[in-house]
Amino acid sequence: MDRRRFIAAGGALAASQLAQAQRGGRAGAAPAAPPPRKAKMHVGTQHSHQEDVLSVLSSLGVNHICSTDLGKVLDESWSVDGLSKLKETVAKHGISLDMVPLPLPSAAIGRAPMGAIMLGKDPERAKLIEMCQQMIRNCAKAGIPAVKYNMSILGVVRLPERAKGRGESSYSSWNYAEAPDKDKLTEAGALSADEYWERIEYFLSRVVPVATEEKVRMACHPHDPGMPEPAGYRGVHTVLGSPAGLKKFVSMHESPYHGLNFCQGTVSEMLRDPNKEIHDVIRYFGSRKKIFNVHFRNIEGTFGNFRETYPDNGSVNMLDAIRTYQEVGYEYMLMPDHVPHIPGDVKGAQAFAYAFGYIQAAVQMLG
Repeated sequence: MDRRRFIAAGGALAASQLAQAQRGGRAGAAPAAPPPRKAKMHVGTQHSHQEDVLSVLSSLGVNHICSTDLGKVLDESWSVDGLSKLKETVAKHGISLDMVPLPLPSAAIGRAPMGAIMLGKDPERAKLIEMCQQMIRNCAKAGIPAVKYNMSILGVVRLPERAKGRGESSYSSWNYAEAPDKDKLTEAGALSADEYWERIEYFLSRVVPVATEEKVRMACHPHDPGMPEPAGYRGVHTVLGSPAGLKKFVSMHESPYHGLNFCQGTVSEMLRDPNKEIHDVIRYFGSRKKIFNVHFRNIEGTFGNFRETYPDNGSVNMLDAIRTYQEVGYEYMLMPDHVPHIPGDVKGAQAFAYAFGYIQAAVQMLG
């Protein structure tokens, strides 16, 4: 048989086998792999809910948001009427208000508006937790399905000097070996892991039942970054700074409304080989439906030494990561966070636009 007839015969055989497979295949053939899940996730952000910003977001196809801070106390902005008006304002731009932040930000404890909660100071702590309970109830009445929050004492810890990034941009960075003030205590003083867990337990035991009753998802951000044990940092042990700590956290007061604001960048900072290990972490929490929001950002580096990069030039293959979110059926927002600084880029507008485009393209890739 000459070469041309050989190729033609091979092609006919391949076509015959493909047809057989499509009809059910021959006896003993492996079944076809199930089609991938349809992607339900969507690009989101935690930008300002001012109308001029909403106009830009809607133009970029960012149709789901978490608002910025609403206020530090239970005032008009946190009333059912105030929350309903906010939702209506956002909806005028074709955007869904998917989440709002409780006044428990990622600020260092000395600047935290509800600092008494993590300091364990009563009777103020009890009053602030009652306020959080009412905020959740008001969100439910206004039709806002989720809140995000932090259980933070250190805040987001970084080196004072930024690292050289791609082109002329610069990256936020962390290197535990070079960190200043390791032994300088915060306003919380020396805080053991057990004491930290006790304060988290106190909060969760009073707030998760309310969220469950009202069917409002509570998304907690991990500690950023996790610190080496047993040393900790400035007398504090970052109990939500490891996958093991996050697993313990979501198992406390188990509820479908108690989960994570899963910052992929922060979780990557916890890992020795983030590109390899991040998938099992996503699968663990995603398969248990404990991921309520994703900060879809990348890092370059490893535990204790990293830089926060653009999505396409860090250590983690972000396209592989988004396939893993699809695998576990994740269905909420993917939002940029901690974008690099670019000279002349006011408030990071261009860097965020770049990240929005990347996420939009990645979601479209999934189909």
